[in-house]
Amino acid sequence: MKKYYTRVCNFTYSKLSIELVNKKKNLPLNGNNKFSFSQIEIITRDSRKIINLKDIKKLPKSLRVKIKKDLKIITKKNNNFSNLNFNKTPNIMGVLNLTPDSFSDGGKFNKKKTGLKHAFDLLKFGADIVDVGGESTRPGSKSISEKKEWNRIEKIIREIGKKIPLSLDTRKSSIMNKGIKMGIKLINDVSGLTYDSKTIDLLKKNKSPFIIQHSLGTPENMQNNPKYKNELLDIYDFFEEKIKFLRSKGIKHRNIIIDPGIGFGKNLKHNMNLIRDVSIFHTLGFPILLGLSRKKFIKELSGKNDTKERVGGTIASSLYSMMQGVQILRIHDVNELIQSIKVFKQLIKN
Repeated sequence: MKKYYTRVCNFTYSKLSIELVNKKKNLPLNGNNKFSFSQIEIITRDSRKIINLKDIKKLPKSLRVKIKKDLKIITKKNNNFSNLNFNKTPNIMGVLNLTPDSFSDGGKFNKKKTGLKHAFDLLKFGADIVDVGGESTRPGSKSISEKKEWNRIEKIIREIGKKIPLSLDTRKSSIMNKGIKMGIKLINDVSGLTYDSKTIDLLKKNKSPFIIQHSLGTPENMQNNPKYKNELLDIYDFFEEKIKFLRSKGIKHRNIIIDPGIGFGKNLKHNMNLIRDVSIFHTLGFPILLGLSRKKFIKELSGKNDTKERVGGTIASSLYSMMQGVQILRIHDVNELIQSIKVFKQLIKN
């Protein structure tokens, strides 16, 4: 049986959006009248078609029923949690790598003094939450021991875990458990909750908010010729099945974020297709996070214009994602991105 996917598109922002929603020409994304859409794309494994909302009534009954069910999910307001407010677009997750070897800023903030300062700077610049990590998961990296990972992050979390909203970037349940006890508000597991068999039970026991990220393989081998039948739909199916599995394991809350995992087992084509069509994931009914900051795809696209911090490419892809309704952006250069968002929103204000 052919499976249909619904992707929302043709977004409108600000006052005009509210007017169009009031006139019933647009539908609000996630219950936000300031951010609405007027079209959907109907996708199968072998076809794609964009239609206006008013033309849904012309579709065959079975497809019409399916799309109306999807639209009910897409327009429903997301719960706010972990200091994230889904009535605004986007929320900003600042990156604090306490590692000597992360792909972009390894060794820059892994001393207590510099780490603490950077955490407070990220908050001062406007980050809604700070993502703390003690193990590099860059392409080619190997896992480190729990002891080494915890030693890298313990002092920082102990100092600020109850002062600053923190997310914990780890694949290990023992690290998660210690972090939760110290005030961690969100668990960010790049393995999609598969690395450690104890993770799901721990998250269930603590009713902890968490991110499900898609990755193919492990950081050590994920970039060794990654392949998909259709990256967009394969990853959508992954999330759909993962949510069903978590529900079967007793995790009933909705404080869950999905992250397609840009650069985690994806080549340039995969990354571009995911970013271009990221609004398909709204149909799952959970907030979307994208980690675009300083990623390799920026170098691959910019060629001789590549820079170490890739601020230009990060901003361009982040603004594009914001206009697809992505609710959370994971960012190194928080001040620069928020500056660009403020200017961009004023330019498109209507």
